[in-house]
Amino acid sequence: MARAGTGVDCSFRPVIRSIDWIAWLATAVFMSSYFSKQPTTLRRVQGLAACMWAVYGALIGALPVIAANLLVASIAIWSSFRRQAP
Repeated sequence: MARAGTGVDCSFRPVIRSIDWIAWLATAVFMSSYFSKQPTTLRRVQGLAACMWAVYGALIGALPVIAANLLVASIAIWSSFRRQAP
């Protein structure tokens, strides 16, 4: 619907696809990682969120999203198992 005299469509409503819930959930998981008290837990939760983003990327066919998040997940999870200096 256009505003009178402007020709501007004011009826914009964002469309959320049914698969977008994965991206929103991944964002929530990533944000929750900042409540982790241990660095290992933080990395593992962030790795999980990155895996979720990679799944979302696969579902929407976005290779850069898949590749970037698989790299992030790999490093986050690998570094969570690395031995820490005492």
